[in-house]
Amino acid sequence: MKTGLYATLERIAAVIEARRGGDADASYVARLFASGEDAILKKIGEEAIEVILAAKSGDRLHLVREMADLWFHCMILLAQQGLGPQDVLAELRRREGISGIDEKAARKRKRREREA
Repeated sequence: MKTGLYATLERIAAVIEARRGGDADASYVARLFASGEDAILKKIGEEAIEVILAAKSGDRLHLVREMADLWFHCMILLAQQGLGPQDVLAELRRREGISGIDEKAARKRKRREREA
């Protein structure tokens, strides 16, 4: 059995995937999937606002709990798009050691090249 953060994310992703086609009356995750992408996106927006409010309150435990809610709902969106935590972690690994300023400049450069 895997341990650590990645293993936790994998287990949560597996539960989300298992509940994806489940009974919407019995599963919150199944209900979100059945409601469609807009419902998932709306929930992420709500959770993001709650994270901001929790951060402003100075209550660290409240912030952690709201952040967990946000991450969970983001994982539902990833699953809805056929992605998982491994995709996000791979992108974070790719960016590791790269200046944020350099990363942003490279993305702008690539966007301009695609538009040209």
